[in-house]
Amino acid sequence: MANIKELKEYATINNIPIMNDEGIEFLTTFIAKKQSKNILEIGTAIGYSAIEMAKVNENIHVTTIERDEARYMEALKNIKKFELEDRITLIFNDALNVHLEDEFDLIFIDAAKGQNKAIFEQFEGNLSMNGYIITDNMSFHGYVDMPEEEIPSKNILGLVRKIKDYTYFLENHMLYKTTIYQIGDGIAVTERRG
Repeated sequence: MANIKELKEYATINNIPIMNDEGIEFLTTFIAKKQSKNILEIGTAIGYSAIEMAKVNENIHVTTIERDEARYMEALKNIKKFELEDRITLIFNDALNVHLEDEFDLIFIDAAKGQNKAIFEQFEGNLSMNGYIITDNMSFHGYVDMPEEEIPSKNILGLVRKIKDYTYFLENHMLYKTTIYQIGDGIAVTERRG
C-alpha cells in the first residue's frame, strides 16, 4: 500500500518543492470545513497535495495541471499507487494553455510564483459562486518580508517582486477579498466579496 511518508522523502531527496506539514494541514482542514468537492490544482509536482486533498473525503474530485514531464510521470505513478486514478485527473500542459469548462469550489495555485496573477485571471471564471482560491508560498521562504538588499540573488528578488505585485493585486481587487495567513510558507485565501 502507498505511503505518504515515502512520497515526502522522495520530494526531499529529489529537491521537489511540496507543501510543508503546516501548510497541508491548513489546506486539508479548510477543504473538510468548507466541504469542497470539485478542486482544481495548478502545479501537481509529484502529486503529493492532490493525493492529500483527495484523501479528505471520498466525494472529492481533483483536477491537477503539471507542465514538467518528469514530475507529471511521477505524479501519475503516485496517484496509481494510492488508487486514486478515478478521483484525480492529471493534465500535462502549461496551465496558461489550459481552458476548462468545469466549475470548481476550490482553486489551489501552487505553480511558478511569477505566474500567480496570470493563473488567477485564467481560472477565476471557473470558480463557483461560493468558491475559494488558495495560493501557496505567499511569503516565499521568508524572502517577501526581507529588505530587498538582503535578498541573495536577482532571480529571487524578481520572484519576490512578483509575489508582492500579486499580493497588491489580491488586496486591492474589487470583486474579491483576501486573507493572508502566516501558516506554512504563507497562504492566501481569496473569496468573492458579498
